[in-house]
Amino acid sequence: MLNMKSGHSKTGPGGASGGPACPVVWLLGKTGAGKSSLVCALTGESAAEIGNGFKPCTRSARSYDFPPEQPLVRFLDTRGLGESGYRPEDDLEACRNRSHVLLVLCRLDDPVQGMVAGALADILRHDRKMPAILVLTGRDLVVDPGALERAERTIAAGMNRAAGRDLPAAVLSLAPGRAADGEGLDVLRQLLLDALPAAGLVLEKTRAGDAEQLEFQKHKRFILSCAGVAFTSDVAPVVGMVAVPATQLKMLHDLGRRYGVKWDRKIGSAFLGTMGLGIGARFAANFGLRELAKLVPVYGQTAGAAAAGAISFATTYALGRAAAYFLYRTANGSPPGEEELRQVYRRAFDRSSNEAG
Repeated sequence: MLNMKSGHSKTGPGGASGGPACPVVWLLGKTGAGKSSLVCALTGESAAEIGNGFKPCTRSARSYDFPPEQPLVRFLDTRGLGESGYRPEDDLEACRNRSHVLLVLCRLDDPVQGMVAGALADILRHDRKMPAILVLTGRDLVVDPGALERAERTIAAGMNRAAGRDLPAAVLSLAPGRAADGEGLDVLRQLLLDALPAAGLVLEKTRAGDAEQLEFQKHKRFILSCAGVAFTSDVAPVVGMVAVPATQLKMLHDLGRRYGVKWDRKIGSAFLGTMGLGIGARFAANFGLRELAKLVPVYGQTAGAAAAGAISFATTYALGRAAAYFLYRTANGSPPGEEELRQVYRRAFDRSSNEAG
């Protein structure tokens, strides 16, 4: 699998036993730091679902796929840090070779975090480009504001020293009923989106919007699954002109069915023309989905030196978002203009690309 941030290869998240190829979020922290509760808060799944969904993947580590029926993101949980007699080296090695972003969980009422700091230093010593986010849990457990501020500052300083850099941080409560609408969780979602869009887009909170946005939410996971397939193809853009377009073609075909719009020559030509792809009269006259598949990837390959997998993910997601917008508006009798649709594409590409400024 490709590390979208750094662009270097990783062992697939399924490990030796195989499994779905999807972005992997590694949860690092002591037992009781709130790792399972954080997964519940991010996914909206119940504690029972999360508890039953985690599967062993090493001697003392386990994994959880979300959504279970069609995984788009995988969580890895390294258990046992700080427990007497536990030596985490083998588990850390196994998780390091299959992860894309690291969440370092520390409880604010627990100042003894040396084992976590040591593990963090070891991980980043082997992989300096690994994106890492500090998650300070238990904000509700430290009542005195002064003590809370000191705890935040002290733990963050220790983890930053271990990492050799300042880590972006989110402070939150995982108390039942508080995390789902807490600003700390929103901060974490945004940090995940910045560090690893392939995971952040899956885990971001759905917000109320207009009718088109609400309809898009029904199809978002499908588009993300297609983008994930493009991501894991891990090919150079030129080669991807064969592999990635096949995925995009199927996505567009299925989106047309979902929105009740058939991709005929008229609709397809209108979409390409509105996207501003510079399609000439000869393509318009002989338009087919094969031409659409050949042309669309060129438009999205604008992320400079980004890894091919990251480009493919961002291009496919942005194409799906633009197509969904176009199909919705077309089905409702008000096709969008060129600039309007290109803005939809660009916003989606920027949100799904590590290279966005």
